[in-house]
This record gives sequence, structure tokens and C-alpha cells, in this order.
Amino acid sequence: MQGEDGRGFAALAGLSAERLELADQVAAAKLRSGTPVADPARERVVLEEAARKATARGLDPVVARRVFRDQIEASKAVQRGLLQRWRAHPEQRPTGRPDLAGEVRPALDRITTGLIDALTEVAPRRGTPSCRAALTTEAAGQAVQRRFDPLHSRGLSRALASVC
Repeated sequence: MQGEDGRGFAALAGLSAERLELADQVAAAKLRSGTPVADPARERVVLEEAARKATARGLDPVVARRVFRDQIEASKAVQRGLLQRWRAHPEQRPTGRPDLAGEVRPALDRITTGLIDALTEVAPRRGTPSCRAALTTEAAGQAVQRRFDPLHSRGLSRALASVC
């Protein structure tokens, strides 16, 4: 999709896909530490930060919260799927232990800012008939480019469910 709006949808799909890729590292860290997938305190922080950044950009914070709730739920679904896969197939488990505080969360914070920027850019098209088609096209392209398996492809659809 070309034009300014196309870049916004491409950015939304790309950043959401990148965020889902980080779910793999989060799942690996949680596998090693034995911590649960759900982290309500962290989720509240992410939602508050998204709402704060949205307000600063003139974007409806309710929209930001809704989209980021979808991002979080998609990430949790991917994490659960990976943990289930790794329990069933221990030979597929990752060998490293990602640094959530030092590496993963800063990357997620950067993605949050980018997602708010992209949401702000596409805000005028959110209610239009072309919104879903543009977003679906960009998401499909990301899934192919990143060679997403079905788990991650479903996650990407879930992550973008409230955009349009």
C-alpha cells in the first residue's frame, strides 16, 4: 500500500510482528524462571504507558488501551503456545536465557512508541471500509516475510484485532 496511510498500516503490522517475535524471548525467560505467562502488574504498566503516550500524541487513550490489550493478549497466546510446544518437545527448547529487564523490555518500550505513532497516523482511516483490507494485507506480508508459523500468524491477527 502506498502513501502516508499505507506506511502507517505497514508500521503497525511490522511493529506488531516484531513485538510477537519478542514473545519468544519472553517465553524462553519464563520457561527458565518458572514464572507464569500472565503478569497483571506489568500489563497495567504497559497499558498506562500506552494511554499516556497516546494522550500526548492526541490519540484517544481508550483506543490505545484497546489495541495494546490485544498486543498483550497476542503475546500471551504465543508464549503459552511456545511453552506447550517446548514441554511436548524438549529438544526444541531454547538454550539461552534472555535478559527481560536489560534487553527485551527496552525493545518493547521502543515498539510501544512506534505503535502509538503508527496508530496516530492511521487514526483517520480506522472507521473506513479500507482499514481492515489494508491492515490484513500488511499483516499477511509481515507473516510471510518473517516466516511465521501458524501460532505466530494467529498471534499477529489477534494483535491487530482492534485497530480497525
